[in-house]
Amino acid sequence: MHDLIHRIAHWLTLLLGPGSGTHRAGASRPRPSRGAAPASLPVHHSPYCRHLPLDGAASRLVRPYLAAHEQELDRQRHRRLALVLAADFGIDLDQHVVGARKAAA
Repeated sequence: MHDLIHRIAHWLTLLLGPGSGTHRAGASRPRPSRGAAPASLPVHHSPYCRHLPLDGAASRLVRPYLAAHEQELDRQRHRRLALVLAADFGIDLDQHVVGARKAAA
């Protein structure tokens, strides 16, 4: 039992290590040809989820403050357009705004 670890390591090296090179590889064995691919099975569908996955582009998943901001921008754009059209047609806006006469006087 002298040098047990050294003997076991040497034995494993001989067993698992590369060969000494004296053995030559013979002719390679012919591989059997592959047959036709087996028919694929249908995709498994869970019985709990029969609907298609959600399309992220189709759903309106936006934060409410972004939608409110866009609505406010639309309102401002509409008011600006009304102001420009009123100025083009010569409408005096001070007469149409409630309380504008008191401020002008």
